[in-house]
Amino acid sequence: MSTAPFSVPTVAVAAPTRRLPRLEVSLSILLAVSIALIFWTQQRYPALLKKLHAGNGVKVAGTISFDALLKVTPEMPVPEQIAKTSVNWLYTNRFGMYFAVPFGAAMMTLFAGAMVPKRFESAAGNVLCGAVAGAPLGVCTNCATPVAQSLIVGGASTRMTLAAMIASPTMNPVVVAMAFVLFPLHIALWRVAVPVLLLACVPLLVAENKRKILSMGSFEEQPSLGARLAAFGAKYLRNFARLFLMTLPWMLLAAVLGATMAVVIPAYGTHLPVSVIGVIGVAIVGTLLPVPMALDVALAFVLYRAGAPAAYVVALLCTLGPVSVYSLSAMSELVGKKAGLRLAGAVAGLGVMAGLAVMWSGV
Repeated sequence: MSTAPFSVPTVAVAAPTRRLPRLEVSLSILLAVSIALIFWTQQRYPALLKKLHAGNGVKVAGTISFDALLKVTPEMPVPEQIAKTSVNWLYTNRFGMYFAVPFGAAMMTLFAGAMVPKRFESAAGNVLCGAVAGAPLGVCTNCATPVAQSLIVGGASTRMTLAAMIASPTMNPVVVAMAFVLFPLHIALWRVAVPVLLLACVPLLVAENKRKILSMGSFEEQPSLGARLAAFGAKYLRNFARLFLMTLPWMLLAAVLGATMAVVIPAYGTHLPVSVIGVIGVAIVGTLLPVPMALDVALAFVLYRAGAPAAYVVALLCTLGPVSVYSLSAMSELVGKKAGLRLAGAVAGLGVMAGLAVMWSGV
């Protein structure tokens, strides 16, 4: 495994000599797969395919959300606009969180039972595996964060987990297809190139956590089946509660901060004459805004169709998806604040690069 110059928390995992509790592992896998299949087939992919089939008719009801549970108008007082926009954002993200927290709790329970979370020796292997696993996950960076938290707490590779969190909103095949349907080729290609470059930079942005082997005793004397099922249920509920409490404060903070940015920084700012400073500002805003799954493509297209400069559109298109103020804040608690700042800087920097390339090319 490559040695990184950064410091990250050491993850404690169990000794590989312990006999695996196969019932608990099997139940965890069954639970995780069931949650994922229900989410994918009943909500996420039908919704994504509906947006894809809408083509040029795709609509964005809220400032930073597809749905608008509460009506927001410019005539409302700013605090009221922020409050209602926050509620709309939380409402749009409800399905993602219905999936993320139960699924994350199942993964935490699985890793606790499997004892030794698997990883590759090479940084490239961990990043590639994370990207491949994350692409079909179908959740935005906000809803992917609880899953990422559960994986890291459970002892998974930091780089693999971060790659999965980035790939889920940016490399999803349906969302990528939306970009190519809605935008000219030279813009859609940036939507693919920037996430690929970001994933390639992951080993430079965050260090790999190190496994510490602990002695955990023996399972030679197994309790009764009923006792094991009760213990499994209790462990899953504890993990669910722990993950929920880890997630809720950051979600509420993200809703308020995202709504404040969306209200205070008006959309018409993207119609100002294009400039280097403007591209930098748009990229920073795009990096921090917490948007739901596929809204990066839809919102960028709405602005593009309204006549916003292509440089600003590309900067938003490349920065809205990978991270947000929520995912950066929550993950920084686990991988370190410096790593979080490096990740934010990388996303904004790549967005600026793409925006300036489009601006200077004059396309």
